[in-house]
Amino acid sequence: MIAAGTEVSSAQHGQVFVLVPGAWMGGWVWQPVAELLSARGHQVLTPTLAGLEGAADHGQVRLANHVDQVVALLDAEDLRDVILVGHSYSGLVVGQVADRRPERVAHSVFVHAFLPQHGRSLIDDWGDDDTDRAEERANIAERGSWEPPTAGLVYEPDLTDAQRNWLAANFVDHPQHTVTDAAVMRHPVEQLEATFIACVPTDNAAVPAEITALGRNATWTVSTITAGHWPMVSIPQRLADLLHQTATRAARLS
Repeated sequence: MIAAGTEVSSAQHGQVFVLVPGAWMGGWVWQPVAELLSARGHQVLTPTLAGLEGAADHGQVRLANHVDQVVALLDAEDLRDVILVGHSYSGLVVGQVADRRPERVAHSVFVHAFLPQHGRSLIDDWGDDDTDRAEERANIAERGSWEPPTAGLVYEPDLTDAQRNWLAANFVDHPQHTVTDAAVMRHPVEQLEATFIACVPTDNAAVPAEITALGRNATWTVSTITAGHWPMVSIPQRLADLLHQTATRAARLS
């Protein structure tokens, strides 16, 4: 189940970043940000999660497999003081990995990401409409995967047409069980040392109340970035700068 990470640099003085891609994507989506972090002296790994290699038979891949894969990467490489970054879906993965390997993960970063709650799946957090969730579960079960959006549905206005088409051309079906499996957390996610990066459409847009509430926890920081759902594509320099600042702050506090 282990898909090797792509090491962009071997840092002498920086920190170790593990950038985990969200739904439908592989490590390729992080490459612009990875190169920018590498240029700052950080070591960067960009694993592609199991079943998202493009041609894989992913019918048996579970959420736990993705968690185990990243844990195995940290263990196999004996990585310490890791800045573990998740986007969207992979917030569920990153949160569970940090919960299981606190001795290896110095800080977790959730980029516009889902947060793992014990006993709840990703689809459980898609809103309050039980009918919509039931229909989506049925669609995923019938297809055997979570279908990626077409270019026309990748509508964030900060993306160029070229970026929108590039994403859609590289998206692959997402393993169905990873969307419907419940997270397993030994401790509440609020106890992690973590940062939430909220993507907001305008500079003065409000951040959802449940995200703002995270910042009231002593170990959490909430930052905002003016971007759509894929800031690693639309504004990689700004996101890389924010991740670097987060790593610097985490190192200062450790």
